[in-house]
Amino acid sequence: MMVVRAAALLLGLVVSCSSDFAPPTISINLDDPATARWEPILTVFDADYLKRAAAEVIDSSIPKWLHYVLKPLVKTSEMFILPEPYGEELRGLAAHFDGSLSDVIMLNFAYEVSAYCTSIVAQDTDGNLFHGRNLDYPHSPILRNLTINVDFLKDGKVAYSGTSFAGYVGLWTGQSPYKFTVSGDQRGKDHWWNFWKNVVSAFLLGRSPVSWLMRETLEEAENFQDAVMRLAKVPIITGVYYIVGGARAGEGVVITRDRASPADIWPLDPLNGQWFRVETNFDHWRPPPATDHRREAANKAMNATGQGFINMHTLYQVLSLNPVCNEITVYTTTMSAATPEEYTTFVRPQGCHGNL
Repeated sequence: MMVVRAAALLLGLVVSCSSDFAPPTISINLDDPATARWEPILTVFDADYLKRAAAEVIDSSIPKWLHYVLKPLVKTSEMFILPEPYGEELRGLAAHFDGSLSDVIMLNFAYEVSAYCTSIVAQDTDGNLFHGRNLDYPHSPILRNLTINVDFLKDGKVAYSGTSFAGYVGLWTGQSPYKFTVSGDQRGKDHWWNFWKNVVSAFLLGRSPVSWLMRETLEEAENFQDAVMRLAKVPIITGVYYIVGGARAGEGVVITRDRASPADIWPLDPLNGQWFRVETNFDHWRPPPATDHRREAANKAMNATGQGFINMHTLYQVLSLNPVCNEITVYTTTMSAATPEEYTTFVRPQGCHGNL
């Protein structure tokens, strides 16, 4: 029955993926001075194009009047909102772009506002963990052309990896080899006026952007448990879901975050049949909006696939289903901390079209 059910799922998928492509990969040497680390992006992207793309993201995310208000505020407050090494990295990016530091800062904060995503962590019958995510953004046409895979090197070895956008120092998707994987999903539907709350959290309260905490955790956490503790407790500028997968059986969790503390911890419970967790952008204990069917479709597809048939390939297929993958999906990543060489990202240049 399980074989028939899984086969029916796979045969029922009609997915237009022929135009999907792997993004370029750059290496960031953490042993280099922070201001020089991101220079490798200029081997992939033209500086003038990056400036134009950054301006378009800012203009589409922040109302012009708010942009004019924030620009002098950001400029005069740089020292208060730029903890190291990210402050120096942003200064280096501004120099590489031959642009304004305040614009680079606002670009990085704009990415913290509207990450509409689907993340899934699952365990197969042998105890192997698989983690997948779709990252959706309203200004997806621009970001598809800016998507990059990044290997962060320390002492000549890959310390951690992730998928990001050129000009952005944070990570929404990442992997620490043989330790854990992590993805971040925005919590709830944010609005542009909440940008103020994020700025105040950073300026006055010294809280971290959610993507910076993720990157810091990938760099510093010793294992899955350490990562979960850091992601659950460190104050951040806005609410978020952190989805974490480990390298050993049972290590999977969805962390629902408020700005100051965790609101909920939702672990895998394979012994009781709860072998996967699906998180979109709404608290799992509440129903999603009537117009958003991503959670329902993903849960249905995971149950149809079955625990005995989940792997990187079938997880990618689940993430390719409409509406789990949709017109604003930028990229899909599948990963497993125990097999870091299998980390895979595909950009979705035309969104996705599929049916169960």
